[in-house]
Amino acid sequence: MRAPIGDFDTATPAPDCLDELTAPVADAVRHWQGSVPADRILYVETDPRWADTAVFVEHYGRDLLERSANCVVVAGKRGGETTLAACLVLSTTRVDVNGVVRRQLGARKASFAAMDTATGKTGMEYGGITPVGLPADWPVLVDAAVVDLPYVLVGSGRRRGKLLVPGKALAELPGAVVLEGLGVA
Repeated sequence: MRAPIGDFDTATPAPDCLDELTAPVADAVRHWQGSVPADRILYVETDPRWADTAVFVEHYGRDLLERSANCVVVAGKRGGETTLAACLVLSTTRVDVNGVVRRQLGARKASFAAMDTATGKTGMEYGGITPVGLPADWPVLVDAAVVDLPYVLVGSGRRRGKLLVPGKALAELPGAVVLEGLGVA
């Protein structure tokens, strides 16, 4: 199958290649709910050597620069309590951690989670964290600009491979909250 965005050799419906995904991502695809069918989520094989955004878009298609999103794990702290959340913003922006995220989580302080916390709590590889398959009790903060795209390139849970997900489907993930201004230039 031809990928709807980017220059990938093939795109495979995620339900047809669960073995290529980490356990939490495969489980989320297996038990997918929402208005967008699971077979519209596509998996594309990528080379981890080209993971850097500039090199990635040079190799897989310049159109991906405006159609890729980064998923980062943040930790909000208040009164000795820590809340972990995921933030999904276009790759051309950065997460407004100290403004939008901190307020949304009701935190006194917010910062990016440590790598071992992010990978340990998600069951995903660093550099491949995706909003698909995150712990059910986590808030998943999604920038409105991501939801507006027909397809968005996101991680697959591991460094080798990416998912192409309809933007609308990301707004329907468990714990998803769509926010204006989450990603800033």
